[in-house]
Amino acid sequence: MGYVQEARENHVKKKVEEALRSKMKQKALKECDEYTKKYAECALGRTLSVVWQCRQQAKELNNCLHQFTNDSVLEEMKKEYMLKQDGEGTVRI
Repeated sequence: MGYVQEARENHVKKKVEEALRSKMKQKALKECDEYTKKYAECALGRTLSVVWQCRQQAKELNNCLHQFTNDSVLEEMKKEYMLKQDGEGTVRI
């Protein structure tokens, strides 16, 4: 498959991409809720010291979030959207 053809297949409108990104972020936060809670508990009552006191929790949270919010996940969501759109006409997100 050529680059141009692949680009056309994966192309979605800007509004659709923004909606997919939002959906991706919501899913990531839901999936990483355990790490979010750990970080929030560590940060509770802290100001500047949160940077070094909660470094491990922040790293774990970021690693978890990255699993669900990266370019490959977004591309997969775009492909799914395009398949649904081709099969059903117009799809709402």
